[in-house]
Amino acid sequence: MRILLVGAGGVGSAAVSIAARRTFFELMVVADHDPARAARAVAGHGDRIAAATVDASSADAVAALCREHRITHVLNAVDPRFVMPIFDGAFAAGADYLDMAMSLSRPHPERPYAETGVKLGDEQFAVAQRWAAAGRLALCGIGVEPGLSDVFARYAADELFAEIDEIGVRDGANLTVAGYDFAPSFSIWTTIEECLNPPVIWEAGRGWFTTEPFSEPEVFDFPAGIGPVECVNVEHEEVLLIPRWVEAKRVTFKYGLGAEFIEVLRTLHKLGLDSTEPVRVRGVEVSPRDLVAAALPDPATLGDRMSGKTCAGTYVTGTGPDGQPRRVYLYHVVDNEWSMSEYGHQAVVWQTAVNPVVALELLATGAWSGTGVLGPEAFPPTPFLDLLTGYGSPWGMEER
Repeated sequence: MRILLVGAGGVGSAAVSIAARRTFFELMVVADHDPARAARAVAGHGDRIAAATVDASSADAVAALCREHRITHVLNAVDPRFVMPIFDGAFAAGADYLDMAMSLSRPHPERPYAETGVKLGDEQFAVAQRWAAAGRLALCGIGVEPGLSDVFARYAADELFAEIDEIGVRDGANLTVAGYDFAPSFSIWTTIEECLNPPVIWEAGRGWFTTEPFSEPEVFDFPAGIGPVECVNVEHEEVLLIPRWVEAKRVTFKYGLGAEFIEVLRTLHKLGLDSTEPVRVRGVEVSPRDLVAAALPDPATLGDRMSGKTCAGTYVTGTGPDGQPRRVYLYHVVDNEWSMSEYGHQAVVWQTAVNPVVALELLATGAWSGTGVLGPEAFPPTPFLDLLTGYGSPWGMEER
C-alpha cells in the first residue's frame, strides 16, 4: 500500500504519528500547500514517510502527485471545501480514496429548515456507479464522527438489536484550554459549517428532512467522568450515511456544544462572519469565515494547554434479541493527557485520526474490501473494533 495523505494540519499530523508505528504500508507521502508544515509532520518518522507540496483545490495536481509516487490510496485530511478535487484527483489517478468529511451541502433555497437541498455527500454518491465500474473504492466518512460512530451503528444492528427505534450519535467532552476565553478544540471552519447549516434528521417513511439549528436540546450523560452535557441537533454525515445500510426508525446527530459555544456561533451568524463569500477590505478580498479561523488559535497547537476527555459514541434504542426493550451507548473516550504523552497530539485530533489509519490497515490486509462510494456501515464492524483496541485505544459499551 502506497498512501498519499493530503493535509498536514492537526488531524493529518496525528495520522502520521499513528501510522508510523504500523507496518502495513510501503510509503506514505504527506502533502500540504505549506511545504514547511508537511516537513514538520514527517520529521522523525523514518524513510517510509515523505513530505510533498500540493494544491488541494486542483484535481489535476492531486492526480499528478499520485502518479509520481504510484499511490494506491489517498487519505483526505483537509477541510470539506477540498473534498471534490481530491476525490476526483484520486479517481483520475486510479487510486482508492478515504475521507473524514463528505462533499458540502447547500440548503434548500425556499424551505431550508424543513426540506433538504443538496445533502452532504450527494456529489460523491452521484458518481458511485463510475467508481464501482472502475473497481475503485471511495470509503467516505471514516474519521471518528462520521466513522467510528457509523461502525458502532453497524455493530449494534448486527449484534445487539432485533429492531432499532433510533440511532442517535452523541458527542460530548469536558475539555478546557488554559489561557483562552474561547479556543475551539477542532477546526472552527468545519464547526461553523456543521453547526449553522440546517440539521438533518432521518425517519422511516419520511426520509431526510431538516430543522432549525440547535434544535431538540437534550442533556446526555457521558461516561468516563465527563458527565451530563447539553446536546443539540447539528448537520452531520452519519444521518446521511447510516440509513443507507442500517435499518432504523430514526437517525439523529447531536453535539455537546454548551451554551457559550452556541452563543458565539449565533453571534458569528448575526454578524455575517460565518459566510464563505469574500468581502473587500481595504482593497483585499477575504472570506469572513477564513478571517475568524485565522484569528483563533490553531487547534493543533493547543494540546499542552488542554485538559480533560472527549467522547464520541452512538446511542441505540430498540428491541434486543430477547424481545425486551434495550438502550445501549457504544463509545470511545480519549484523555488528552494520554494522547499528548503517548503521541504528542491533542485528544480531539488524535481521536479523529486513528480511525482512517485503522481502516487503511484493514484494507491493506483484505479484512475490508469493496468498490463504489461506501460508508463505514457497509463493512463488517468487528474487525475494525478489534483492531482499534489493538492500537491501544479500546472502545466501551454501556447498557442504559
